[in-house]
Amino acid sequence: MQTFTVNTALDMHLHLRDEEMLKLVAPLSSKTFAGALVMPNLVPPITTKEALLAYKQRIIEASGNDEFEPKMTLFFKNDYSYEFLEEMKDEIIAIKLYPAGITTNSETGVASMDVEELRPTLESMSKLGIPLCIHGETNGFVMDREKEFMPIYESIASAFPDLKIIMEHITTKDAVNLLDKYDNLHATVTLHHLLITLDDVAGGMLQPHLFCKPIAKRPEDRSALLEAALNAHSKLMFGSDSAPHPKHKKECCGCAAGVFTSPIALQVLADLFEKNGKLENLNSFVSLNAQKIYNYKPKEKLIKLIKKDFFVPDAYRYNEELVVPMFAGEKLSWSIEE
Repeated sequence: MQTFTVNTALDMHLHLRDEEMLKLVAPLSSKTFAGALVMPNLVPPITTKEALLAYKQRIIEASGNDEFEPKMTLFFKNDYSYEFLEEMKDEIIAIKLYPAGITTNSETGVASMDVEELRPTLESMSKLGIPLCIHGETNGFVMDREKEFMPIYESIASAFPDLKIIMEHITTKDAVNLLDKYDNLHATVTLHHLLITLDDVAGGMLQPHLFCKPIAKRPEDRSALLEAALNAHSKLMFGSDSAPHPKHKKECCGCAAGVFTSPIALQVLADLFEKNGKLENLNSFVSLNAQKIYNYKPKEKLIKLIKKDFFVPDAYRYNEELVVPMFAGEKLSWSIEE
């Protein structure tokens, strides 16, 4: 039976939510991943040391006895002082910037992306060596939002050449091309954006569990993302953007944005890389690149994948709520050895 060992998998963009949802979804990541960069867009968002440390402790408790390190982030604000960020440096791996209202729980994000308005916090981050993660979308036409954001990435990268910038969950060939233009630009890409286009979401009957932001794009965009991931582009790393929502908030009018992939991420990635003859590059994509980009050395954690059918649950349950994963009810060709 064919096997493959994933060495110290890292999910560098993960939504774990809070309270009862956290208790359900945290173990689905901590079982197989050695660590994850945790998003701060709770309600209210994580902007203080007290809130951050308390949330980290809740994640650790929810993860049980798994070897799993939550790497914490702050929600970007224009007025963080240098002294505050210096105090927080050892508690965080990055700060996450959301344009206001652009995605789930981002209403208190940045209203203007003018570099001068962002300068106070960005200068402090640059001096302290704190990376900046950005949800890079404008409020323009939905298919063009990421492309329209490219000049903003360029302006920040140029103005702060010592600031490490991560373009989060990139979805376009434009973003892939930009990776090689600036030394300080890096990126994450999700599992679902390596697999789907907008046609999979809305080309036939609407598929609410594939609806996400940034929205899936065109076939040529998916091809560019896939080529970069399969060839383990050194500035690209895996970030699932796994974003669970209760089933009733997905299968409704006003469908919530987010694809829940944590339980099946490694199995599907193994299948994707194997089918494209690039299985030997999987560890770079899911671990080594992130370690280099973030200068982060996690504790080793080996996960053995086997070529054996795995049937994805129709849903996961907490209290009276259901959370539906990607590929719900379907058969995958790789399993995680228990």
